[in-house]
Amino acid sequence: MASPARRPLAAVVSVLDAASWYVALALVAVVLLSSLREGPATAELDEPASGGRLVARPCDEIYVVGEGETLHTISDKCRDPFIVERNPHIHDPDDVFPGLVIKITPSNPM
Repeated sequence: MASPARRPLAAVVSVLDAASWYVALALVAVVLLSSLREGPATAELDEPASGGRLVARPCDEIYVVGEGETLHTISDKCRDPFIVERNPHIHDPDDVFPGLVIKITPSNPM
């Protein structure tokens, strides 16, 4: 039989153990709810990703080439007809690959 001094200690440990489970469940619920809220707010944000990010602002000054993009498509999208001239590290306009970083200077505001 357990001594009288151990019974309250065991009860406290039991209560703390149950409380830790409730706190863990509450944290999981908060994480799940926050991940549901962080989804795209509008349909236009469901565009393909470019450089690992959504294309909500496709023509920042620094642009990362995405899968399947060419200098022609980027030039049309960003309204910058002088991409090759402004990026001396591009030696061959046909040799553009995903992840290539280029400078964009739109010729007219979007």
